[in-house]
Amino acid sequence: MKTRITELFGIQHPIIQGGMHYVGFAELAAAVSNAGGLGIITGLTQRTPALLAEEIAKCKALTDKPFGVNLTFLPVLTAPDYPGYIRVILDAGIKAVETAGNNPQKWLPALHEAGVKVIHKCTSVRHSLKAQAIGCDAISVDGFECGGHPGEDDIPNFILLPRAADELKIPFVASGGMADGRSLVAALALGAEGINMGTRFIATKEAPVHQNVKDAIVAASELDTRLVMRPLRNTERVLRNAAVDRLLEKEKTLGASIKFEDIIEEVAGVYPKIMMDGTMDAGAWSCGMVAGLIHDVPTCKELIDRIMAEAEAIITQRLAKFAAS
Repeated sequence: MKTRITELFGIQHPIIQGGMHYVGFAELAAAVSNAGGLGIITGLTQRTPALLAEEIAKCKALTDKPFGVNLTFLPVLTAPDYPGYIRVILDAGIKAVETAGNNPQKWLPALHEAGVKVIHKCTSVRHSLKAQAIGCDAISVDGFECGGHPGEDDIPNFILLPRAADELKIPFVASGGMADGRSLVAALALGAEGINMGTRFIATKEAPVHQNVKDAIVAASELDTRLVMRPLRNTERVLRNAAVDRLLEKEKTLGASIKFEDIIEEVAGVYPKIMMDGTMDAGAWSCGMVAGLIHDVPTCKELIDRIMAEAEAIITQRLAKFAAS
């Protein structure tokens, strides 16, 4: 299947594995890329640029296919060494970067000069248009269903994707709620040129996370996520657990007076405990509503092959019948 996304990133299938904290390691990125998608290493999971360089080298040893690096630009007082991370990406010859968080404009000239294609994550049409205006090459349009940060507009993909298609000239992928061939065909029908999957790729054999995490996703339904940090306007969709229940109770009790310091125990530094150690109640961790569509833990190749076969069957058989009638 050829789309502007496959051509932009030099990949076989229009499927991107989004950057995920303590999930986007070399093993997963390489497996996705070897299966014909675009694997992504999560840059800030590597605590220093030197460690990111090592992770990129590890991924290169596992695949000769294109893969990318995610860089999230955080609104914090003490910023990570972004110049160092950018330098590592350029020195390694990476040709795809997924950006998220704050505006990536100041980093685009250096990336583009090196031939890097930049896909920026956006949760609204207005932010997508801004990303297009500053020179991003593609957009990951994240609907309200998505795990992680869905923004504050609460627009689901059935509305957000066609609105993006109405406004954008550059290609975009659908993120949030993507799990199978039906997701891909629906995204294409609504104007996207591919899909970005996060939660679905956590529940794969190559994802280097604890089995407890994969089991939790398979066991969850579409009703098992919660929105936290809404009063702080930093909304995050997470899988419900004991820590999330405590956090929501604090939000309810403290109301508008809540501060980040009040919930730091439930949200700060929890990812290693959950993803690495499998301590499932250690804190809040990102998970999409798409968990309700995830029922197994395949290899990345099995998953991507299945998605593409399902999509082709839907397009050439089921939908073709409607067009012919």
